[in-house]
Amino acid sequence: MSAEKTETGWPPPEVDFETLSPMRRALKRALINPLANYLPAGWVRALLRAAKSELAAANWADPGGWRSMVLSYDGRARQIADRILINAGTMAMALRNRKRLGSFLIARLIDSAGSGPVHVVCLGAGPGQIIIDALARSNPTARASLVDHSADAFAFGRELADRSGLGDRVRYIQADVRGFQEFLDGPADAVTMLGICEYLGDEHIVSTARAAADVMPDNAPIVFNSLSFAHGTDRFFRRVFGLHMIHRGPEQMKQLMSEAGFGEFRAHGEPLGVYHVIVGRKLAVAGGG
Repeated sequence: MSAEKTETGWPPPEVDFETLSPMRRALKRALINPLANYLPAGWVRALLRAAKSELAAANWADPGGWRSMVLSYDGRARQIADRILINAGTMAMALRNRKRLGSFLIARLIDSAGSGPVHVVCLGAGPGQIIIDALARSNPTARASLVDHSADAFAFGRELADRSGLGDRVRYIQADVRGFQEFLDGPADAVTMLGICEYLGDEHIVSTARAAADVMPDNAPIVFNSLSFAHGTDRFFRRVFGLHMIHRGPEQMKQLMSEAGFGEFRAHGEPLGVYHVIVGRKLAVAGGG
């Protein structure tokens, strides 16, 4: 599946995407993915335990959780098994592409909002690596409120923000993403929902987006992502890692967000075709005050 291109000059040269050569793509489709998907899951789990895989252990403890995300984003690993999974796996490469693309787009949205303070609200943020990267490269008056139902990742996130010189511009909030509004100290000039929709049902996505719309002015942007089967290893992730992701294309995600009052969507693909990062705008309600 090729990446959807909606802008002249896409992809932007500022984003250092990871790609696969045609030969590596063919090898993955013909040999590596079938082996990963259909080898007995018990054998694979035993091998990963014997190899002391940190990525596997993180997913077994919390499938798709922030620790496994940090390992994939970092791209470095101590164990040989993790070096293979993280550096050669299409999914891990696509995750890093999504991180780079997401932070690039958010930074661009912050800068296009004007010279005044910009408040970004990140839902399902975990430690907030994407928004921290975006703040580091954008308007120095911008700040972020990071919302997650679990505070488990907050200490790591605060340390990361402090190392980036952003500790005073990042606030962590433990709350349900559908009921976070009361914890904010002001309206949201932008909202992000990156990396959470693939773990939520349709109704949950719509209700979360509606909660976001409640704190956003008209025309404010929302940033979210789709997920395709282009990584080729969904069966491996389900059987070996216990990771059950919901795959939705850009059009499906746009439809769900439109039910919450968003429109004017632009989808931006990464070159592996696994993720699109989509920017929408809160639409004005006809006759609204």
